[in-house]
Amino acid sequence: MARFHPLPVAAVDRLTDDSVALTLAVPPELREEFRHAPGQHLALRRVADGQEIRRTYSICSPAPAADGEGPHTLRVGVRLVEGGAFSTYALKEVNVGDELEVMTPAGRFILDPAPGLYAAVVGGSGITPVLSIVSTLLAREPRARFCLFRSDRTAASTMFLEEVADLKDRYPQRFQLVTVLSREEQQAGLPSGRLDEDRLTGLLPALLPVERVAGWFLCGPYGLVQGAERALRGLGVPRDRIHEEIFHVDSGTAEGTAAPAPARAAVTARLDGRGGTWPVQSGESLLETVLRNRPDAPYACKGGVCGTCRAFLVSGEVRMDRNFALEREETEAGYVLACQSHPVTEQVELDFDR
Repeated sequence: MARFHPLPVAAVDRLTDDSVALTLAVPPELREEFRHAPGQHLALRRVADGQEIRRTYSICSPAPAADGEGPHTLRVGVRLVEGGAFSTYALKEVNVGDELEVMTPAGRFILDPAPGLYAAVVGGSGITPVLSIVSTLLAREPRARFCLFRSDRTAASTMFLEEVADLKDRYPQRFQLVTVLSREEQQAGLPSGRLDEDRLTGLLPALLPVERVAGWFLCGPYGLVQGAERALRGLGVPRDRIHEEIFHVDSGTAEGTAAPAPARAAVTARLDGRGGTWPVQSGESLLETVLRNRPDAPYACKGGVCGTCRAFLVSGEVRMDRNFALEREETEAGYVLACQSHPVTEQVELDFDR
């Protein structure tokens, strides 16, 4: 069960004009709870003007070895979002010694280190989980190789520039880096421009054997991730080799199809071993209903992006407005995002513990 714990800020490192890396110290008694897989994320929360604010940030530091002690520190990258309540706070107010409320790690955008060739296409702050994936993989598995395609606006806006360069120096034979800047010409390398579907369709097979890549990791804005997926599918890559995490989605983007809602509906939810049944108020998502009665229900973004509120649909039928977090295999297995789910049948049962 995901829980929040206060963690002290051990370091605040300015990455670019609009981004920082926060290093959080993990006390010995919490190191097992904060053990994480490479690619997972943390939900951070604060209360401002009486309102609770939660935001999700990917862990960019390497994951601890499975047979060793849990992490002593956790590092996340935060990019300023215009008008962002938490990102503005992180960039302008957080100092070393402050305490942040941090949820234990979650997320399924992960790679368990194994031999083989892997690749990623990332845009902007989408580098954060992939940095953890790459650094963990190359350190633990000497028979693994990784090719990273990254897109940024300019060199000055590129997060973790030094950390990625260090990986390239440390593993010159096993780490390939391809950088594209959309708003700035480079002295060497590829010409400027966006990494869209057409460009990736020509670029990827020219630089690596696409058919031999064991896993593709796509992370960043919605448009880049969707374009990269279409390019890979067009190149014959099986769907189960493509893993996605979307960081930014237009608020107008919707996936669900309208379905009539019952006049009266109730949700039964099991959470941390305890269950209850509550009426769903008009227009509420199932998560909102559960939160009114169980404030400990897990969530972070409420936008269908992070997947923190994933639950198993035991019975009944729901309509999801948006889903940018669950893989097709998960939805086919019966999982839904509670924050985006609305009842279609009068009785719905969810299990957050599965």
